[in-house]
Amino acid sequence: MTNTIQKRLKVSSTQLLHQSSPYQAAILFATGPFVDQLLTKRSVFAHSYYSIVVLGFIILSCSIAVSVNFSTFLVIGTTSPVTYQVLGHLKTCLVLSFGYILLHDPFTARNIIGILIAILGMALYSYFCVREARKKSANDVLPVSQTADKENAPLLATRSLGHHQDKDDDETKKANGVPAAANNSLA
Repeated sequence: MTNTIQKRLKVSSTQLLHQSSPYQAAILFATGPFVDQLLTKRSVFAHSYYSIVVLGFIILSCSIAVSVNFSTFLVIGTTSPVTYQVLGHLKTCLVLSFGYILLHDPFTARNIIGILIAILGMALYSYFCVREARKKSANDVLPVSQTADKENAPLLATRSLGHHQDKDDDETKKANGVPAAANNSLA
């Protein structure tokens, strides 16, 4: 949908993000506290004091969210929604892998199967994208029968008009640094 709107309005992904951000923020401010209270059974506004560390993490979280939103619009605007989904699956695989490596979070069979399916899907998507690109580039190239005729045609046509050709040959040899006396001795 983002790519379609972007093409219809003839705007860049950054412009589209800039125009849609106020609406997204308004919806989040209106619904966020209620959804948060439903999920956590605590009000966001119940806290009377936020420490510097908590405020730092809130600002970091907001910065990461803005970066994710910006990269989403860039990827969808430049490529396609399918590519964005493939990148999303790659991100999930990387998060699970880094969780295992850095936090020693154990893998479950479900995690491993999910990662393998995602990697298989990414490989198949890449394969079919490359295959489609090769088909398009093969269709853009001229057939051999058409290129052979163009390669056999001389780049510069010669004139065979008797004495004019001799005069042209003399001028060509002079331009190439061959003296006129050598010209007559070669003929």
